[in-house]
Amino acid sequence: MSKRMGGDGRLTTAIDPHDQGPQDACGVFGVWAPGEDVAKLTYFGLYALQHRGQESAGIAVSNGRQILVYKDMGLVSQVFDESTLDSLEGHLAIGHSRYSTTGASTWHNAQPTFRPTADGSIALGHNGNLINTHELREMVTDLPGPAGELEIKGVEGATNDTSLVTALLAHHPDTSLEQRALEVLPQLRGAYCFVWMNENTLYAARDPQGIRPLVLGRLDRGWVVASEDAALATIGASVVREVEPGEMVVIDENGLRSHKFAEPDRKGCVFEYVYLARPDATIAGRNVHEARVEMGRRLAREFPVDADLVMPVPESGTPAASGYAAESGIPFGQGFVKNAYVGRTFIQPSQTLRQLGIRLKLNALEHMIRGKRIVVVDDSIVRGNTQRAQVRMLREAGALEVHVRISSPPVKWPCFYGIDFATRAELIANGLTPEEIAASVGADTLGYISLEGMIEATDQPAERLCQACFTGEYPIELPDESLLGKHLLEATLQSPTMGRALPVLNNP
Repeated sequence: MSKRMGGDGRLTTAIDPHDQGPQDACGVFGVWAPGEDVAKLTYFGLYALQHRGQESAGIAVSNGRQILVYKDMGLVSQVFDESTLDSLEGHLAIGHSRYSTTGASTWHNAQPTFRPTADGSIALGHNGNLINTHELREMVTDLPGPAGELEIKGVEGATNDTSLVTALLAHHPDTSLEQRALEVLPQLRGAYCFVWMNENTLYAARDPQGIRPLVLGRLDRGWVVASEDAALATIGASVVREVEPGEMVVIDENGLRSHKFAEPDRKGCVFEYVYLARPDATIAGRNVHEARVEMGRRLAREFPVDADLVMPVPESGTPAASGYAAESGIPFGQGFVKNAYVGRTFIQPSQTLRQLGIRLKLNALEHMIRGKRIVVVDDSIVRGNTQRAQVRMLREAGALEVHVRISSPPVKWPCFYGIDFATRAELIANGLTPEEIAASVGADTLGYISLEGMIEATDQPAERLCQACFTGEYPIELPDESLLGKHLLEATLQSPTMGRALPVLNNP
């Protein structure tokens, strides 16, 4: 890490832009709205869900006769332009923005997935992560006829749990897709919110634990499903309700119908409140921003300190920092400036550029920091490298003291339900006490909110939340460790090479 002074008086310190904390789940979106521009509605819906996944994006559209799929690596705004969206005409669409939790970050694994069926075709998008992928692979292998053999070799070169589910749903020669889904969904284990479609019908389903959020909305001339209600507000849809855990909804020209395929046992991800969801989202009736502000208030009561300034790590630490400042009476201010256009770069800085102090995410505001005792608030610590660099940046900017406050408890366990944390060996809290972590990152003090304080801030009963990354108690029993892992299918499937294209997938 090196130091350089910018011309505007902001201190810049080189931090590896790929030294990342917890990585998001995915974003899914679906719309059934004859007479509307469903491709552009889906684009703007995905744009509102971009925070949930930045690796790839895709949209599938049906005009009643065929499904067109367009997907590519990159942000939603990089993948789609006006001419591409104009070519996606129809009355029904689904969309997906991906962060990979099973399967590599490649074009082949971008979603929506697509498969032909006996009477048409389907496209599917998935938010979450399944833990019985090994069982699903065997189920696909056992499909009668050539279907299983073809799928297990990896159609489109895909190596993710989503492609296996798509294959199972697509194989329904003696029944409807709706009935086939009711057979397949109960056999899935893990976290999942699916949106899928055939030429005429939109489907959505949520796992029995409801680990990831999924909401249902209404347009004047149609219906919408999305990972978060912020996406509904973006396109002018009204919120109807959450899709319930263990529920599948079906939307077509006959309206909306619902099936309960499993008994609900709600275990919503508490980390959605801490970090994953947008602050303007509402999950299980609790506004996420209000929950984060309350976490900051409780953090101030649990770990008070004499200081001159409370500052957030933007943007994830801002609501909790405002709560900490309000409760403690210490002034709130911005000590870091975030690059509003940081996105996710595919250009790697060379070592020479690193030595020049290239910075992509944060800059320190020296005039706000020099000579002050600082409380810096963030949502979590994973490996500790980012916090170490931030603390050093504040010291170099002249901070007299640096007190780190974290609005979640120590992350000690990996997530198998859709968040890509570091491995357990890499989690800094797994081997060190808070005092030792403070010394490791260079802070004067370090305080984590208590598990009880975080849960109380969500206004949810503890028994209705998944807290596994903090406690190691997984609400869905995990298989043997050898049957888990992001690259499980890469290790067992031989993936053909395939070029990138806009497939026109016509099944009349």
